[in-house]
Amino acid sequence: MPTSTTRPTPPSHTQLASMREKILDWFDANKRELPMRAPGTSPWGTLVGEVMSQQTPMPRVQPIWQRWMELWPTPQDLAAASPAKVLVEWERLGYPSRALRLRECAIAIAKRPGGRVPADYEELCSLPGIGPYTASALMSFQFHARIAVLDTNIRRVLVRTVLGCERPSSSAPSKQERILADSLLPVEGAECARWNVAIMEFGALHCVQRSPACDSCPLVSSCRWFLAGKPASERRGRAQAWAGTDRQARGRVIALLRSLHRSPDEAGAEDASPSVSRAQALEAAALPGADADQAPRVLASLITDGLVVIQDEDRIALPSS
Repeated sequence: MPTSTTRPTPPSHTQLASMREKILDWFDANKRELPMRAPGTSPWGTLVGEVMSQQTPMPRVQPIWQRWMELWPTPQDLAAASPAKVLVEWERLGYPSRALRLRECAIAIAKRPGGRVPADYEELCSLPGIGPYTASALMSFQFHARIAVLDTNIRRVLVRTVLGCERPSSSAPSKQERILADSLLPVEGAECARWNVAIMEFGALHCVQRSPACDSCPLVSSCRWFLAGKPASERRGRAQAWAGTDRQARGRVIALLRSLHRSPDEAGAEDASPSVSRAQALEAAALPGADADQAPRVLASLITDGLVVIQDEDRIALPSS
């Protein structure tokens, strides 16, 4: 059974060019009109959108991203916002630590000369919360560098079509995947940006993790995974559990505190630090059938992660500074 660490015969330049052309044609006919990819989107807007869309479906991201761009169109705007406000406006995107990392990133950018998102890969990676994927995406989409972007969707397309595997064999891109991704890049940086978005969309909408649309796939005649009979991967993908987990319990506490904050659209002064008692926070974290240690463990983890703070009289609140 093939794995993404084996070395099948590399595709020829002609085969790679054909693959690229077919995916670009598919993209022109099927691409989504996403606001974060619209012409004129700032590097800051792209950075926020890429962080939000990690492990989160784009339809959920879109309205929250638009709201953030209205509230905080520049890093300086977000840097001036309170952590509590940022967590409230994160809504239910999940993994709320990302919201705080974005604020830290905004603060770091605002302190830079000119206060702009850097156009350098290494400098981007030095920012809080920014890893290789987000840095690559920014370098490609905004600054038209000739660089491959390797997210989960792109990696899945590459390993299926060229390596003959159902899914990547590791959580991080392998050297083989990077070489393959680089070999598919067009010469011009602007075309690289279009290509990276195209293959990302192809993986997100067509060559999906479960039930890919192989019957209508433009690559079906050359896809090595399909031609091999679509063998199952030795590394099985796992659906992330939610019900009964600490993640669910943490989300309930954050949701309780978020509900205490008035909508910024309502008249009147906003309460700077609405809070609940420790008992109320523990009650929110208590899930049916959970072990007795879960709620205290969850609250302690939220405090450790800086997502909630302890105020006077042992009350729990979102961080105000």
